[in-house]
Amino acid sequence: MPNSSFTTHYHLPGLFEFYELYKVFLPLWKEHRDWFYSWCDIGSIYGAPMDCLWGGGRAGFGEADADDVFSLVNEYGISARLTFSNSLLRDEHLSDRKCNLLCALFEKAKEKSGVIVHSDLLKDYLKAKYPGLYLVSSTTKVLTDFDDFVSELNQEDFEYVVPDFRLNKAFDRLQKLSQNQKDKVEFLCNECCNYSCTERKACYENVSRRNLGEVVIEHKCTAPGGEGGYRFSLAKQNPAFIGIRDIQETYLPMGFSNFKLEGRGLGSAIVLEFLLYYMTKPEYQLEVREAIYLDSMLDLF
Repeated sequence: MPNSSFTTHYHLPGLFEFYELYKVFLPLWKEHRDWFYSWCDIGSIYGAPMDCLWGGGRAGFGEADADDVFSLVNEYGISARLTFSNSLLRDEHLSDRKCNLLCALFEKAKEKSGVIVHSDLLKDYLKAKYPGLYLVSSTTKVLTDFDDFVSELNQEDFEYVVPDFRLNKAFDRLQKLSQNQKDKVEFLCNECCNYSCTERKACYENVSRRNLGEVVIEHKCTAPGGEGGYRFSLAKQNPAFIGIRDIQETYLPMGFSNFKLEGRGLGSAIVLEFLLYYMTKPEYQLEVREAIYLDSMLDLF
C-alpha cells in the first residue's frame, strides 16, 4: 500500500460494552506495535453503559464499571467517547444523575474525552456544564443531504461530524471541502444497513424511546436483508463500505483521516474481526486472535 503523510484515526465501538475485549487487546496494541499497521492509531473508543437515559443509536448493554473503564483509557492514553445520541430528550432529562456523573468523571481523563450527541438541547447543556468534553455530531441525524452535512461541519460546537454512510463515496463534493472541514469528517466504514433503507431515523428514534423507558414495540427493519442481522461479509459488499485499501489509496491522499467502526450492538467476536481487518497486519492476525481467544477471562460469544 502507498505511504501517506496522514495517519488513520480509528474510532472503535464498545467502551463499556466490550471493556473485557479491550482490556486484553490494548496491551497487545502497546507491547507488539509491530503487529499492527504503522499508518493507523486509536482515535477513540466510544459507547455507553446500559440504562443510560441519554443513550441512543443502540440500546446499551454495557455492564463494565465506569471507574474501571476510566482507568483503562487513562492507562493507554485513549480518548473515551460517551454515546449520548438520544434524539428525544426534554429539559427534565438533563438532570439525570447517572449521565451527569459519567460526564463529570470522563471530563477528568488525561486524554480529552468526548460525547456523541444528536439533541441540540443536550449539546448546549454539555457545552455549558462540561466544557472540558468535546462534541461529536452523531450519525443518527442521518445526514444524507450533502449541503446539510456541510452546514453541520461548519458548526464550531462540533469537533467531529459523522455523516450518513451514503455520503461516503460522494467524492466529487468531498474533495472540495477545506482541510479544516476534512479534519472534522468521521466516516462510518462498515455499515451493513441496506443502501436504499428509508427507516434509519425511525430505527434510531425507537432506540431513543426505549432508553427513555417508554414501552414501545422494537423496530423491525423491512429493508432488504434487514431481518438477517449484521454480517461483516455483507457489509463489505455495501456500496458505501470503506476498506483499508480505500482508506490508503483514496481517503488519506484526499486529506481525510477519521474513520468510525460500528459494532456496539454486536458480539465481541465480530468486533475482534474488525480489529484484525482494519488494524492488524495479515501475518500477525493469528497471533492476535490466539492471544485473545486463549484469555480465560474473556467470553467472546
